[in-house]
Amino acid sequence: MTDEHQTRVEHFAILKSKYKASDYEDSSPASLLYFILRKADLGIEIIEIERNWLIEHKLSETLETIAQEQQLRRKKLLDLESEFYNLQFKYTATKFQVSWKSTPLYFMLSRLESENKLIDSEIQWLKHYGYTETVVIAQQIEHFVTLKAKYQATKHQDLSPASRLYRILKQLEAKERLRDSDITWLNEKELFETLAIFQEQEAEKEAEFAQLKDKYQAIKHPDSSLSSPLYPILKNLEADQPLSKSETDWLEAHQLIETLNIVQQLEQKRHFVELKTKYKASQYEDSSPSSHLYKVLKKLESEHPLGEQDINFLKKRQLTDTITIAQEQYAATLKSKIELGDKLKESEVDWLKDNGWETIIAIAQAKHFATLKSKYDVSDYKDTSPSSPLYAILHKLKKAERLEPKDVAWLQENKIKRRQSNYGYYGGREEGYQLFSGKIWNTYHKIEANFYEQEYQRTGNKWNLPNASSHWRKADQPRQALKLTENLDFDKINENKLKSALLTTRGGAFRDIEELKKAEKCALKAIEYQPSSHHPYTLMGAICYERREYGKGDYWFEEAIKRGASPRDQDAEIKRVVKTAKDENKRREVVEYLLKKDPQRYAWAKSYLKKSKNKGK
Repeated sequence: MTDEHQTRVEHFAILKSKYKASDYEDSSPASLLYFILRKADLGIEIIEIERNWLIEHKLSETLETIAQEQQLRRKKLLDLESEFYNLQFKYTATKFQVSWKSTPLYFMLSRLESENKLIDSEIQWLKHYGYTETVVIAQQIEHFVTLKAKYQATKHQDLSPASRLYRILKQLEAKERLRDSDITWLNEKELFETLAIFQEQEAEKEAEFAQLKDKYQAIKHPDSSLSSPLYPILKNLEADQPLSKSETDWLEAHQLIETLNIVQQLEQKRHFVELKTKYKASQYEDSSPSSHLYKVLKKLESEHPLGEQDINFLKKRQLTDTITIAQEQYAATLKSKIELGDKLKESEVDWLKDNGWETIIAIAQAKHFATLKSKYDVSDYKDTSPSSPLYAILHKLKKAERLEPKDVAWLQENKIKRRQSNYGYYGGREEGYQLFSGKIWNTYHKIEANFYEQEYQRTGNKWNLPNASSHWRKADQPRQALKLTENLDFDKINENKLKSALLTTRGGAFRDIEELKKAEKCALKAIEYQPSSHHPYTLMGAICYERREYGKGDYWFEEAIKRGASPRDQDAEIKRVVKTAKDENKRREVVEYLLKKDPQRYAWAKSYLKKSKNKGK
């Protein structure tokens, strides 16, 4: 008999004893009974054919023993399964349906239940498979265990994160004041060591509160209880935390003026430190709000330029980075101002020049030039460079400064592609493409008119009046010209030439506003005073043309030419009649008269005849 066979024989004998089959005679390992008993011993369900065999061989007691054992085993398995589900629910691990027999989750939850902690690899496994809530609970339990040990509350068995004790211990850890009901609960649970620690904390806080009241000059406030709103306010000050508005309001309401002064000093000091960091001046040791550097940095923060005194202060303390930031910041502010369309002050331009920011000056000038071109309706002029003569001219006009003759000549020589809008009788002219037209023309003549008026007021020389009147008319303000000359006492004027000039320009102004009778009266009076001057004769010719009295008009124009007038002056007045005619019939009538009279000389009138026909269609 081999050793293996002997071992099997002995094992068979043990199983027969266990399952109450010792009376069965066959002890051979080859027996069917040995096969059945081995299955039962391994927890494998026996099948019907095997049960029938046991009954046939009168082994009913054995069958009953096997059935009882298997029923007990099934109960134990159900207990394990139920325990797993309970652990899942307790530790919020029900996210996925898993088999309790094969998942490592069962072991991890069991460890958490028995040891109140998990190892790092288990934490990582739970995170990987999405059991984040379980991880949180595990961490809370571990934290709870630590707090129980620290605050001598280990005899309290509950380890649930929802436990009242856990909340209390967390408050102790944060050194927060406990509710009266929590103090009572600790007494009831006989957690006297924990309660003693709390009382020690309270004593320390009371001592701290007293020190803070003294430090921040709040001793006069009578309330020394830890529930006082003053305590957290003073703790915030000690932690260098800014106070909220409600906290400063509370201090004001309780008249803690000294404390408020300290608050203000601390805020200023904190602000000073922030500014020193921002403007690279941290190497400057003094952080007192009374320091001159604080005033300098506040200027920078408000985007104000630094004066020479402030710059020298920074230079002496070798704060070169601060100077650079200050200059770059102010230059950026001025550049932004330009981009928003605001005009720089003269002092701002000077600062840019002094500090080498010519590029920004160029941007400002280009922007200003574009604005001026738009203002004077010459945006089509291509040259955008501030070095253009036009920029200097428009700048003068904007400041109401007189133009020099060379400026006027330049405007007459240079043109734009788009004809400007016509302003009055003179501003458009046929030279409408010239820069010297439109708004530039009107502004120029307005400045000149004001100049001659001022000269008259300054010197009393009445020869300035006809000059001023002439410019007011060209500026399309004939009523201003009439106002200037309406109260003159001609009896007190000795020079007939001056009287004639004043009456001629006054008559021209009446013509501009279509009061032709008054215009004629002035013109005839002017001729009386100076029969040799061609100007009043030219005016009479124009008046007659306005009245459609073309023959009479030609007569007066001829008289004007005899006295030195130029045919160009005559043509200009006639052209003005054609151009400004409001009645199309009148325009056509005068054009036809001119073309019949001299088609070559008045060829320009054909264009007005075409315009008239087009309007009639």
